[in-house]
Amino acid sequence: MMVGEQPGDSEDRAGEPFVGPAGRLLDDALREAGVTRRAVFVTNAVKHFKWEPRGKRRMHKTPAQREVDACRYWLERELAQVSPSVVVALGATALKALLEDAHARLQAHFDKTTHHNGLTILATWHPSYALRAPDPETRQRVYGDIVRTLAHAKRIAHVRQSGNDGD
Repeated sequence: MMVGEQPGDSEDRAGEPFVGPAGRLLDDALREAGVTRRAVFVTNAVKHFKWEPRGKRRMHKTPAQREVDACRYWLERELAQVSPSVVVALGATALKALLEDAHARLQAHFDKTTHHNGLTILATWHPSYALRAPDPETRQRVYGDIVRTLAHAKRIAHVRQSGNDGD
């Protein structure tokens, strides 16, 4: 299972998560990690698109913690229904929602397996950060981090599905 922040403009219009530019980058990262998109349940911590007008465009606004808290009910239902082997938090907002900790820091959870409320959680960058990173080197590093985390999640899920519950 992968959890992002909130729908973007493309996702809001399509009614599906990760179908815009960040979704295309995520699809590339999944392929590179050897994960098929249909094998993964993809959702967002916040269920509505928070935006502000900028000319004719709807520009993303980071959701407030109260909005993350208000949407927790639906995220918890999805987690219970899917019962994932591993959850990948795509970005800080998703991590905060999964850990139920408004002060959680993404970098503190990189390259670590976190256990919370029966969930195994891996944290990585949100794909949109790889798109808007300031320079090509950072974009490449961030993309590589995403691929590495997805490949690690695949290994954990495979081990769990084969009956050996190790990380």
